Amino acid sequence: MEPSWLILATALVAVFAQNNRNDGPRFLSRGHSFRTVVGDTLLLPCQVQNLGSLVLLWRRGPAVLTAASLMVTRDERFRLVDGYNLQITDVGPQDAGDYVCQISDRVARDQVHTVEVLVPPSVRASPDSRHAAARRGGAAVLECRASGNPVPSVIWHKLNETSTRLGEGAQLQLSRLERQHSGKYACTVDNGVGPPIVTEFQLQVLYPPEITVERSWVHTGEGYRAELLCTVLADPPAEVLWYQNSFPLSASERVTMSVRGNNHTLLIANVQPEDFGNFTCVADNSLGRARQHVEVSGRPGAARFTSPPLARSRTSYTLSFSVDSYPPLDELRLLYRQLAINESFQQPGRWHDVVIPAPEPAGSLTHRVTHELKGLEPGAVYEAIVQAKNRYGWNEVSDIFQFHTLGGSHSVHADELSPMFSSAVTHRMTMFTVAIAFYMNLLG
Repeated sequence: MEPSWLILATALVAVFAQNNRNDGPRFLSRGHSFRTVVGDTLLLPCQVQNLGSLVLLWRRGPAVLTAASLMVTRDERFRLVDGYNLQITDVGPQDAGDYVCQISDRVARDQVHTVEVLVPPSVRASPDSRHAAARRGGAAVLECRASGNPVPSVIWHKLNETSTRLGEGAQLQLSRLERQHSGKYACTVDNGVGPPIVTEFQLQVLYPPEITVERSWVHTGEGYRAELLCTVLADPPAEVLWYQNSFPLSASERVTMSVRGNNHTLLIANVQPEDFGNFTCVADNSLGRARQHVEVSGRPGAARFTSPPLARSRTSYTLSFSVDSYPPLDELRLLYRQLAINESFQQPGRWHDVVIPAPEPAGSLTHRVTHELKGLEPGAVYEAIVQAKNRYGWNEVSDIFQFHTLGGSHSVHADELSPMFSSAVTHRMTMFTVAIAFYMNLLG
């Protein structure tokens, strides 16, 4: 006789099996949303229990893909795997959408899978050549039209040492162009699917020549050399010529011309008297012409003051300065005057004209001169200028130098010895007045 528990278990199994047969087919899998990348393989599950003689369909919209184990679609990328699971190989953007696994009975039960296809970014650049040109003052537009899923972002940079970020969007609009805008630009397209795409552009800003000279006055002497340098910026590149006193120069045994990048150098070896004069650097391109002048001179260089601004005495001051001159100096002249200073202005006094004996030949380029001024007022502020002459003529008047003597009721500090009115216009007027005074003294 069988145990009662075994009889009960057998009965329950029989009841459960009968219930399953009576319930009909049902899905063991569940609908799901899938995200897949272009080119990947995707498996959509469809597991059914108690299908019996019913037919299982896979549909996409109105189109039937499979019926039972029969492949209805002609797309060979679709196939059934391990029963009724639908596999799609080499997924493309066109495969996005809803896929329905359906049981063909009167109830029309189905299970829906939603497929989103992630597409790496792609970009369409304009101009196609990746090169744009515009005149200075004009405008340029660079464009990166991006596509992909999700929608990509587009970020623009100027490719320099710091890779400056300029903005976002399909277009980069540049207006009021200057030559500094020339260079490489890049758009970076990214949507998180695959690596970002970087597209580079070259922007060329066209402008007429611009010239700067290293020195507008080049000091030299007979038998020495002179080097003239002008820097030319232009796009399109400029043709550069050198002129002396309005006549074009050509290379010779003593004259050589060289170019290194934007720098154009004129080198004169073993300078002769006829080499002194005005030289002109002239640059031409299709947009215009520019020129800068350089004087080659044997006259002395401007005096440089080397004495401290604070005197050691109440009534005298030792003035020291140096002058560069290849030949010996012939004559030196000094002008100095007292300034009456209060809190709001400087009131200059009368100029004193002093002829300083020329120093003995120094045997070098630099001539050092010392001269003592006597009979000065205690606690007073003075200013001085110097001019020197050699056999080629007088040099330019030196910059104004200020100094003060010891004593007096008003104690002047070194930081007070700069001009109270320091604007460029006031400085030019002061130097013009000084120059007139100097030459009037010379003529007198």
